[in-house]
Amino acid sequence: MKFRAVIKKSGDWWIGWLVDLPGVNAQERTEEELVESLKIGAEDMLNTPFEPKEEEQLVSIDV
Repeated sequence: MKFRAVIKKSGDWWIGWLVDLPGVNAQERTEEELVESLKIGAEDMLNTPFEPKEEEQLVSIDV
């Protein structure tokens, strides 16, 4: 899978976030470390199981 990321240098740090997976963001000392952290964040989010509550329902939406 590929995801779009916004990254930028802010002072001594690199910061970034994934456009396609809200909530995945990172801050690292180098650009390479930042990209790796975003990759790990995406993997963690995609591998986190989700079970809807009793009053909720999980649906798939094709775009």
